Amino acid sequence: MQKTVAIVGAGLGGLMLARVLQTHGVATMIYEGEASATSRGQGGLLDIHEETGQAALRAAGLYDEFLTLVRPGEDAKRVVDRHGTLLLDKPAGPGSPRPEVDRGELRRLLIDSLAPGTIWWDHKLTLIRHHPAGGLDLTFAAGSPAHADIVVGADGAWSKVRPLLTSAEPRYSGTCFVEIALTSSGRTHQESVAAIGSGTLMAVAPGKGIIVHRYADGRVRGYVALNRPEEWMRSIDFDDPSAGLRRLSREFDGWSPLLTAFVTESDADPWLRPIHALPVGLRWDRLPGVTLVGDAAHLMSPFAGEGANLAMYDGAELAAELAAHSDVEAALATFEERLFTRSREVADRSAQNLEVFFGEKAPQSVVALFDHS
Repeated sequence: MQKTVAIVGAGLGGLMLARVLQTHGVATMIYEGEASATSRGQGGLLDIHEETGQAALRAAGLYDEFLTLVRPGEDAKRVVDRHGTLLLDKPAGPGSPRPEVDRGELRRLLIDSLAPGTIWWDHKLTLIRHHPAGGLDLTFAAGSPAHADIVVGADGAWSKVRPLLTSAEPRYSGTCFVEIALTSSGRTHQESVAAIGSGTLMAVAPGKGIIVHRYADGRVRGYVALNRPEEWMRSIDFDDPSAGLRRLSREFDGWSPLLTAFVTESDADPWLRPIHALPVGLRWDRLPGVTLVGDAAHLMSPFAGEGANLAMYDGAELAAELAAHSDVEAALATFEERLFTRSREVADRSAQNLEVFFGEKAPQSVVALFDHS
């Protein structure tokens, strides 16, 4: 394929797309709004699934390097009720088909695999439009404009490319996360950390939860989850972190102090993260030279564990289609039909699992979910 490819967004999906295109000898550029690879934290752990994320890493020729990033033992799971009563204790499995890796480390692996100069940092897209003579023009808040025959929106939940294809926008799911962490020492902290086990602790009840992960180096990171209106959550003053966390902890009155300590003693700057999702089954009509991957195409809640996996799989599959066919529009049409089918099933499961975690049957519903997984 001799067409030029511009990828908007240097997340996992965009990076995977660029990597696999380059392994096929197809030149591409990534335009990313962030100033550098380290300008923003990349979140916690991801479980990488055999049939999607791992398949993409194999296509990229990075599977062996990926294995060096796996965190053995950190896929263990515990479920407790609000009193801290242990309901499920699922130990880590050797040779898990869904091993855990740090998102930041995985992103760095993909970045380092690209040809030098592939990523143009500090290029926040402000305008995209078709050029009268063909292809698309891209304008950025900083930096020179660009032109490409093919543009792929890999720019996440609030994609600037998506409006070319559909008027659909993410909708608030009714659940908000607030990031928490625990790194300091102390007797109460040690008891709370010990309650986690070697992996993830999920303390859930109807409409709320405290979910934390224990890293091998002793760090604890996680989030508080509440089913509340987004406006109500934003009314909590997190500019004063201690006061904001104390206000948040009142939503957990009557819970075990070993659990609420993760909130009241959190070392993290509280980061409010309303969970949004695109409509399940979203499709769009074929538009010449443009498509989407990852959250830009199928944003969903994290409760199917597939967001990052699908993003990488999207990128690898789109790259393979473009590399294999001289007819770009046929390649994009084939890719999108497969994208629509797989993302609909996963988005539906994700929406159902959100109800499993914080619906009226929690925490027993969560125990049943992991008992059968």
